[in-house]
Amino acid sequence: EVQLVESGGGSVQAGGSLRLSCTASGFTFDDSDMGWYRQAPGNECDLVSVISSDGSTYYSDSVKGRFTISQDNAKNTAYLQMNSLKTEDTAVYYCVICGYWGQGTQVTVSP
Repeated sequence: EVQLVESGGGSVQAGGSLRLSCTASGFTFDDSDMGWYRQAPGNECDLVSVISSDGSTYYSDSVKGRFTISQDNAKNTAYLQMNSLKTEDTAVYYCVICGYWGQGTQVTVSP
């Protein structure tokens, strides 16, 4: 059974940092692209960042320069380092690999 488990969410003040983790079980993702999405209340789910199997990365304009995506294949874990957080970053964050979605982790940024 394939499972993705996110962790690392929480509440932080604007300007703070959080690091999200996504650990996969049931398969290895070193040959797959991996993405982080987020959904704020009342909004659609938006793509935040992607890391490809070749290590190339993509960031949405809203997080470029503040977020960093990475992965540790030995741990089957991907990360999203989020710095200089803004209130508009408040959302549930999901990791997605090969069409599988994690359960999401809440990030709340207060003024």
